[in-house]
Amino acid sequence: MSGHSKWSSIKHKKSAVDAKRGKIFTKLIKEITVAARMGGSGDPDANPRLRTAILAAKSENMPKDNIERAIKKGTGELEGVDYEESIYEGYGPGGAAVLIDSLTDNKNRAVADIRHIFSKNGGNLGENGCVAWMFEKKGYISVEKNGVDEDALMEVSIEAGADDVRDEGDSFEIITAPEDFEVVKAAIESAAIPYLLAEVTMLPQTTVNLAGKEAEQMIRLMESLEDCEDVQKVYTNADIPDEIALAS
Repeated sequence: MSGHSKWSSIKHKKSAVDAKRGKIFTKLIKEITVAARMGGSGDPDANPRLRTAILAAKSENMPKDNIERAIKKGTGELEGVDYEESIYEGYGPGGAAVLIDSLTDNKNRAVADIRHIFSKNGGNLGENGCVAWMFEKKGYISVEKNGVDEDALMEVSIEAGADDVRDEGDSFEIITAPEDFEVVKAAIESAAIPYLLAEVTMLPQTTVNLAGKEAEQMIRLMESLEDCEDVQKVYTNADIPDEIALAS
């Protein structure tokens, strides 16, 4: 049984207060550009990665012109930067696993910056493969419990192809295979069920509970990595209490 996407939930709750839209747009534009280039097509219908990237950009209210320019840079219709993809792995305070997706035009800078962030915040960059095995790529949708009928949500989700619907206290979490994510998300939208968060992510198979100083350090580590220009996404198996995460 996979663990839940605790960091995604924390980040979503914090973003309502301190969203850094410029950095969000920069990361989304990079992903759209690379998706268009790597997928061999600027047509989202023929390029699943690009389709997912465009949906993510639209969910952040990115202007259509920005999306179209990013696609054209990826297909070569406009001049653009050549980004290289890398995955970095390491450990945070308390031995929590950290997995990082990077898109950069300078790998030497990226790895130096990421290593510095780890060492400054009580963690360490590890070898390739040291923690990736702890995570599984899944579609993830979080639905607030308020005003949602659990049976109806379960029926809609499972019929659309979801793997699981879990009770996580103040919310329900819907887990899907990556290829079923868009269909399940569309079914939930069609049923007029509001959701807090919907993304394809890397879910930890087990979690590590952190508290006190270690939890505070872990939040600083994750936020510093998120702020790094060469980092696209950060995943962890750290389970941090909301009262510590949202106070940081």
